[in-house]
Order: sequence, then C-alpha cells, then structure tokens
Amino acid sequence: MSRVIHVFRQPERFVAGTVGEPGDRSFYLQAIEESRTISVLLEKQQVSVLAERIAALLEEVSRRFGTDESETGPGSDLDPLAVPLEEEFRVGTMGLGWDADSKSVVVELLAVSEEEVDESVVLDDAEEGPDALRVFLSPTQAQAFADRAEKVVSAGRPPCPLCAEALDPEGHVCVRLNGYRQRTPVGD
Repeated sequence: MSRVIHVFRQPERFVAGTVGEPGDRSFYLQAIEESRTISVLLEKQQVSVLAERIAALLEEVSRRFGTDESETGPGSDLDPLAVPLEEEFRVGTMGLGWDADSKSVVVELLAVSEEEVDESVVLDDAEEGPDALRVFLSPTQAQAFADRAEKVVSAGRPPCPLCAEALDPEGHVCVRLNGYRQRTPVGD
C-alpha cells in the first residue's frame, strides 16, 4: 500500500489540543483547510519539543533573513479542537524546516512505523514510507501554534515544589522525602 501524505499549504488552523482530564490527557495536533480536517495523536513531550523547535527556527530565520513585520495574523486561537475528533495516525517522527520560496515553516509529522524511518523520507514525497501530515505555516501562524502548544502542555497538573513530579488531586508520595510523608496538593 502506498504512502498517504496530507498536505496543507494554506491552513486556516493548525493547533495543539487535548482530550481528557489533566493526568489522563491525550494530545492531538489538528490541521484544517477548507473542508478538510486531519487530527493526529502524539505524546505531550512531542508537542513541547515541536513548540520549542518552532520558536528556535523562527528566531534563526529572523536573525538570518529578517522578518516581514507587515504580516499580521489572527489573535490567539483558544477554541477547542474541531469535532468529531478522528485520529488519522499516531505520530512517530517529526520534521521541521523553512521553505524560503514560500517563506513558510514546514512541519511534517510521520506515522509510527515498525520499520526504522530513513531520514530522507522526512519532507520528501517518496512513495514508500509512513503516512504523513505536512503543514506550511506563515511565521505568524507558526508563532501562534508554538504559543498555544506551550499553554496546552503547561495546563496539566501542577508540579510538586520539592520533586517536580505532577501532583495528583489525592497528593503523592514525594521522592525527595524518601516516601516518608505524603504531600498534599497545592491549595489544600
């Protein structure tokens, strides 16, 4: 079966979002263009890394090429993910690049594959390889994505002030206290 690459050259929306309660959330990235909506499942850490790398890429592009300050984009997108939420695939490998011709950040998300993914498949239209979602974002859209993604990641459970592990509503056994005493959640 040949590879399916979902390409969004001018997405109306590309956002990170979650389903579920803190401590039991599933993380999704969702791209919407005209009547097409694609949602992919990934890990919290992948969302965090993608946001960090996009911010770093935008800084590097600004440093090397300067930025076009005339482009203004929409404000912060705080809307929930579009429903029905149907997972296209689980993300394994992520790719990120700059397309100088279109002045766009290119994000590519590849499906988890049992075979090792060759680096040459990322950001390529090869017929063999895992399914992919490829999204072209203006610098403003990319920055808005990174900002929202950071908020989504940080909206989880607050960290324990001693060990930085996430606090459960019932508290937790803090490793910094050698499990001797149960820490209670903040505010209780």
